[in-house]
Amino acid sequence: MANDKRKILQANNISIVFGGLRAVNDFSCDLYEGDLVGLIGPNGAGKTTVFNMLSGIYVPTEGEIDYWDRSGKVHVASKKTPAQLNRIGIARTFQNIRLFNQLTVADNVRIALHSQRKVSPLDVLFRTPRFRRDENMMTEKVNQLLQLFKIEEKKDELASNLPYGEQRKLEIVRALAANPVLLLLDEPAAGMNPQETDELMKLIAFIRKEFNLTILLIEHDMHLVMGICERIMVLDYGRIIANGSPEEIKNNPDVIKAYLGSENVQGGE
Repeated sequence: MANDKRKILQANNISIVFGGLRAVNDFSCDLYEGDLVGLIGPNGAGKTTVFNMLSGIYVPTEGEIDYWDRSGKVHVASKKTPAQLNRIGIARTFQNIRLFNQLTVADNVRIALHSQRKVSPLDVLFRTPRFRRDENMMTEKVNQLLQLFKIEEKKDELASNLPYGEQRKLEIVRALAANPVLLLLDEPAAGMNPQETDELMKLIAFIRKEFNLTILLIEHDMHLVMGICERIMVLDYGRIIANGSPEEIKNNPDVIKAYLGSENVQGGE
């Protein structure tokens, strides 16, 4: 069926080999503006390896990945720095939280804004009016983001002092500060209790709408995945074994077998 939404990412038959081991084999997907898609699978299925290819950390051994930025320009995937990814419009979080623990909450977000700065080294050296305007703009944007996510009262605290759930939230805020069009979330609910997971579900739905984002997430928490994702892809041994709606995935015998080792077990919540 034709899709009239703007394409954001297209992966065509990508594979990657590490020392003779084919970690991901023939993975393909299309992501469109506003999509909220889950990528699930048993441990070791290759999910994070896929993310690392989509976010430029790994270059596929075979296949191609194309991105469309805000201007409609196509970028072919290659090994990229976080700043280069931000300029294309891609931001990601990691399974293991990667905050700057000895910096404040505000400074963690501020760092993500540096790729958007419009000042020269001379402006910085001489503290020109342009530099001061840029500094004020950054401070205002940091405050707006922290206020939006209800952690502005902790902006001067060290990131390491935040409760676990708020550290996860801060990592997402920092990713959003890069002004992405595609947000990759790697196990955002890892380590969260049920209440924190429910709050995260509402947060992801909110940021998708508020920031007009396309979101692809890896997650083991099926309550979260089934609760918010409109489409789900399932990996097993590096290959896609199913791709469909939550209801289709929940009742797919190949998915049940991959997770539970039996085709006779009925899917549940």
